[in-house]
Amino acid sequence: MLNATELLQLMRDQGHHAYDGEGVSQLQHAWQCARLAQRANATPALQLAAWLHDIGHLLAALPGTPTLHGVDDTHEAIGAAALLPPFGADVAAPVGLHVAAKRCLVATRPGYAEALSADSVRSLGLQGGPMSADECAAFVAQPLARDALRLRVWDDLAKDADWQPLSVDSALQELAALMAEVGAVAGRR
Repeated sequence: MLNATELLQLMRDQGHHAYDGEGVSQLQHAWQCARLAQRANATPALQLAAWLHDIGHLLAALPGTPTLHGVDDTHEAIGAAALLPPFGADVAAPVGLHVAAKRCLVATRPGYAEALSADSVRSLGLQGGPMSADECAAFVAQPLARDALRLRVWDDLAKDADWQPLSVDSALQELAALMAEVGAVAGRR
């Protein structure tokens, strides 16, 4: 089980890795996603989910781009499992559901699939492809599915090579403050 300090260190140590095929680093993508959540007036827990939605990629520690080798790293499940103990379901559930949200959006939103990046298209096939109508109905009935759908949209938009934090340290300070805020709330439950 990772704590907030270890998660921050993971982002510091591995956040510089390229988000293959996207033109941004892992840290830059995470920061952008969190900024989009903040601009949308998301709750602090959902902002933290946006920051850490892809932490499972770093925890899986697979080299390169797994999808190029036909591998689904199940980063959403790995990330959700790591985030549940320190931050609770309000953070972990949207992270765990953001891949299913993509599958649902591909099935229900015209033009959505065409806007996906090449890696997202490859991973979609590995993750089960578009959902059926019954699968979408079951997905949206889950607690926090709406948050996962919002997170997924920010995830798709958070790939701007020209938008970055002032520094790695400033970004990680923002993340640390948000972790402390959300962790304190989760600890009171």
